[in-house]
Amino acid sequence: MIGIMRGLWSYREFIRSSIRNELHSRFARSRLGGLWMIINPLAQAAIYAIVLSSVISARLPGSEGKYAYALYLLSGFLGWTLFAEIVTRCLTLFIDNGTLIKKVSFPRITLPAIAIGSALLNNLFLLIAVLLVFTLLGHDLTASMLFVVPLTACVVAFAVGIGLILGVMNVFVRDLGQVVPIVLQIGFWLTPVVYPISIIPEAFRKIIAHNPMYHMVSGYQDALALSVEPRMGSLVWLMLASLALLALGLFMFRRAAPEVADHL
Repeated sequence: MIGIMRGLWSYREFIRSSIRNELHSRFARSRLGGLWMIINPLAQAAIYAIVLSSVISARLPGSEGKYAYALYLLSGFLGWTLFAEIVTRCLTLFIDNGTLIKKVSFPRITLPAIAIGSALLNNLFLLIAVLLVFTLLGHDLTASMLFVVPLTACVVAFAVGIGLILGVMNVFVRDLGQVVPIVLQIGFWLTPVVYPISIIPEAFRKIIAHNPMYHMVSGYQDALALSVEPRMGSLVWLMLASLALLALGLFMFRRAAPEVADHL
């Protein structure tokens, strides 16, 4: 772990410039520039809100006002999009940077650091946009929203652990690159992002309760949309499990790095 931190610190300028160059190249000739990072998830949330609000909004726990469902939906999207983006980026991390890995000597840990930094920056812009929407819709900004910070840390640790494990495996079993996006789509609908868990049958609630992202996403919804303190008891255990998963992912990453370079 000390070696990993030393490598990250030594190459901090490389990480920073890589994140900046990635954002610049992505929106170099775009008139709206970085706004596209938040337009897509906000547009998705708006579509779901328009289609489903009349069906679900009346059943939201503790909901008040005609915009309650839209706020609930935006809060859930904030947590899920961060998780999905990190997992997706880490999945193809080694394949996308195969030429760089084989020809240049540098700490390989900087690659996931760049992916995480870029995803967090995207999520920060989205958070600012979501809070602006909340303000425009008349939703008070409360102290409970500060719980987004530990929730984000939990999501990042969980996503990076899964992403690194899948990223290493994807080098040797390329089918994973096709399977994981499908699994993420299924996982999205098995996570109460666009619906509250209270509207589904009791038998299915017990199944969804075993989904770690359910607890994290509901934490975002509690903190942002419902203005209540998230159930931190379950999140503490999830954070510990996420850190263990992250440690496993980093272990696999370090052990498999030489074989990955040879196999690319």
